[in-house]
Amino acid sequence: MLYFERGSPTDTLSIDDMRAGLNAALAKIGVRKRVLVIPPDFTRFHSQAGMLTRLAYDALGANLTDILPALGTHSPMTSEQIHEMFPGVPESLFRVHNWRTGITTVGTVPAEFVKEVSEGAVDFPWPAQVANLLATGKHDLVLSIGQVVPHEVIGMANYNKNIFVGTGGQEGINKSHFVGAAYGMERMMGRSNTPVRKILNYAGEKFTSHLPIVYVHTVVSRGEDGKLHVRGLFIGDDHEVFNKAAKLSLEVNFQMLDVQLDKVVVYLDPSEFKSTWLGNKAVYRTRMAMADKGELIILAPGLKEFGEDHEIDRLIRKYGYFGTPKTLASTKANEELRNNLSAAAHLIHGSSEGRFGITYCPGHLTQAEIEGVGFKYADLKTMTTRYNPETLKDGWNTLPDGEKIYFISNPALGLWAYRGRFEN
Repeated sequence: MLYFERGSPTDTLSIDDMRAGLNAALAKIGVRKRVLVIPPDFTRFHSQAGMLTRLAYDALGANLTDILPALGTHSPMTSEQIHEMFPGVPESLFRVHNWRTGITTVGTVPAEFVKEVSEGAVDFPWPAQVANLLATGKHDLVLSIGQVVPHEVIGMANYNKNIFVGTGGQEGINKSHFVGAAYGMERMMGRSNTPVRKILNYAGEKFTSHLPIVYVHTVVSRGEDGKLHVRGLFIGDDHEVFNKAAKLSLEVNFQMLDVQLDKVVVYLDPSEFKSTWLGNKAVYRTRMAMADKGELIILAPGLKEFGEDHEIDRLIRKYGYFGTPKTLASTKANEELRNNLSAAAHLIHGSSEGRFGITYCPGHLTQAEIEGVGFKYADLKTMTTRYNPETLKDGWNTLPDGEKIYFISNPALGLWAYRGRFEN
């Protein structure tokens, strides 16, 4: 059911607009006494989910009993991050999701279905896992809040991904990532009906339809003024609401280019990107636009680790980003990778498969660490002096010496593709 919708490529929703939309939806839903809110974590700071959570708290008061950030495999939010992202919301309401032990398996998607939708790429059963708090918390309303945007694992982020991955368990998260990698990331990004989405939809229809989940979807893009604008707000409890948001996201977040890019410079905001697990969005989101033998330069002042999780960080350091054939061979030969398929999938996602160069300019990691996982290294200060993110504009830039580059100030907000590669 659709409770509220507003959005267009030229719309700019204010806080008052979002408050009015959320309150209108809550009025249609009716009075609820025990409400769980599931927003993204700090890595999705620009989604406006923090503000919407605050607006939900204002509207629901004491009836909002729990807030469970959809961490997935990410590190728990710090107190500082909570106060910055969710201003005015009591920290006492926040719970921490444990993806290894704090989950309930609510059902299993059959291997035959997984094999069918992945076109034979994988043939294992998929466990539908959710946080214990969601499965047994006896809430009479669950507000799942987040941004719909092109995504490397599932095609378009959010909707039931926020539930089954954001609050999911180790096996479910690992296998969902591996399905996407095995099927082919470039076959999925920017598409709303992908193998991983079909698996999650199956799980939602069969195993969690009894839960009172309402999805609050935002669509956010950067305007010509360089500022972020909320282009849409869609609230409802079914797949159609997600489809409406995904359609608008494709219009405002997908940059279709008529030429391939020889040199791309991507800036990673240090408050948002501290690991390659997240920072490799610079790779994921640009790879369909990169020219063969092109160069991708990633300015990463906050980069201090590879994985958000200690074990995944160790695996990345050990196996590195060396392409699909080597990663699949390592997975076959090593039980520790087979037991961490999301890490294996991430290693595939983060490689250019030798097609273009990837140069990281980290704020904290050493040259040996960067080169040890298969990337090229460059000094951050030197490269920032040449490619100053404070003076470059998003899109094409010509430097004083005539060098032409394409600059991206936040890879999380879009997807870039060469028209010919995407259409083929």
